[in-house]
Amino acid sequence: MVYIIKRVLQLIPILFAITFLSFAMMRLAGSDVVEQKMLNTGQVISETQLEMAREQLGLNSPFLVQYFRWLGNLLHGDMGVSYVSGKDVFETFVSKLPATILLTVTSIVLTVIISIPLGVISAVYQNKFIDYIIRFFSFIGNSLPNFFVSLVLMYFLGIKLGWLPIISKDINSTSIIMPTLTLAIAMSSKYLRQVRTTVLDELSKDYIVGAKARGVKFSVTLMGSVLRATLVTIITLLALSIGSLLGGTAIVESIFMWDGVGKMAVDAINMRDYPIIQAYVMWMAIIYVLVNLITDLSYRFLDPRIRLGDRES
Repeated sequence: MVYIIKRVLQLIPILFAITFLSFAMMRLAGSDVVEQKMLNTGQVISETQLEMAREQLGLNSPFLVQYFRWLGNLLHGDMGVSYVSGKDVFETFVSKLPATILLTVTSIVLTVIISIPLGVISAVYQNKFIDYIIRFFSFIGNSLPNFFVSLVLMYFLGIKLGWLPIISKDINSTSIIMPTLTLAIAMSSKYLRQVRTTVLDELSKDYIVGAKARGVKFSVTLMGSVLRATLVTIITLLALSIGSLLGGTAIVESIFMWDGVGKMAVDAINMRDYPIIQAYVMWMAIIYVLVNLITDLSYRFLDPRIRLGDRES
């Protein structure tokens, strides 16, 4: 319990530093949200009206005044109002979140289903034909960027075969297939090689030889000892993926018009909608901090050597 409290206290300054840096970068970007809004709507107004709009949004105040005002509102649960739509930022963000969570869950599940079995098979049959085949396709999948995979899937599954909708008009079981495949192909190609390396390292240890000499079945050793020893690596990889996916995969969501927080962030950046961008940055920061904390705690649970090391120190 003491360890958890200490880790949480260490993360608080990080979050405050992220809020300050993100707010500073938004204000130092050199673009005027009021002028951008007028440009997007096609309106032509005078400089006096521009100044009045900036004053109404609080953009004429000194930087530190703007920051502490925004931070105070944030600590009270108020993320502000969108400069473009005029809607509450928190409500807008929450409305986009279920789509991103759904895409994250399906992508992670498909990645686990593909990468772990193939990684283990590749390690068990090291330098055999099936190992070469798996490594070849993993190399291909890891080399292809997400936007290219998206376009290939759209061309074949959407245009040529007509099996799936090209653009995600609604959140349903058919529209999620191509975004999920796009994300899972890249992640599986990368992670199965990591799983293979970890399993190979574990298979080379002395206890595997000892278990074989005692007549223990290889399948029992593999399932009971080797895979458990590789859980730390697997959890680390999945934690990184969960953090990035929950942040919204901006490119994939924009290509498939998947209405999640990633697409929301891209639209906000194009429109210079600072409150939406800052809410997105805070969401990313909180997600990565929580994922790292949970991952760190899971290490202590899965690997007794970490707990013993902490007691000795």
